[in-house]
Amino acid sequence: MDKLTLKADARSVSGRKVKNLRKEGVLPGNISGKKIKSKAVQVALKDFDKVYKEAGETGLVTLMIGKEEKPVLIHNLQVNPVSDAPVHVDFLQVDLKEKVEADVPVELTGEAPAEKQAIGTVVQYLNEIKVEALPMDLPEKFIVDTSELAEVDQSILVKDLKVDRSKVDIKSDPTEIVVKVEPPQKEEVIAPPVPAEGEIPAEGETPAEGPEPAEGQKEGQPTENAPGQKEESKG
Repeated sequence: MDKLTLKADARSVSGRKVKNLRKEGVLPGNISGKKIKSKAVQVALKDFDKVYKEAGETGLVTLMIGKEEKPVLIHNLQVNPVSDAPVHVDFLQVDLKEKVEADVPVELTGEAPAEKQAIGTVVQYLNEIKVEALPMDLPEKFIVDTSELAEVDQSILVKDLKVDRSKVDIKSDPTEIVVKVEPPQKEEVIAPPVPAEGEIPAEGETPAEGPEPAEGQKEGQPTENAPGQKEESKG
């Protein structure tokens, strides 16, 4: 990755007044670090978007404040929950000779044979991996190739990730699943409800049939008295 530089200015506006900065295309922020007092800064939103697209939160950025050059990581970016537009950024000033911890994003690539053959579904369990390294050695992202996932329950674990272990120490649990092939979901078939006795069936349903008439008896004709049952007296 080429050296990324972002121009910043000291910020005097604070509180609710920072809304006016955003309207002018300026992103408010702070810069802090180990043994460094937090300082309010501001950057042009247009320039920040370009740098953030390349650096993310693991790429080293040179923040230019006047004539000073400060090596920083974009440590925390707050966005509007509705528009997803940046509203505030925290820069972490780092010592290039001291290791730092960072969350490195995971990106899937390739087509899993299990999905291609409709055997199962590839499910990503982890979106980020916590690592520790010198600022210059932080990986931009972990690219995970799924083209070898051919069977249900086949998975790729944190310990399977490819990285230079002499420079990057992975802090996440090595046995955690990054991606796994899960069996396809079966659709549950729900049987239609049986109407209770005397209940009017819904449109399209067939009403329940009553007892069949006795042999020689016409439909709708009353049945004969059961044996032992007295007939009603006539007159």
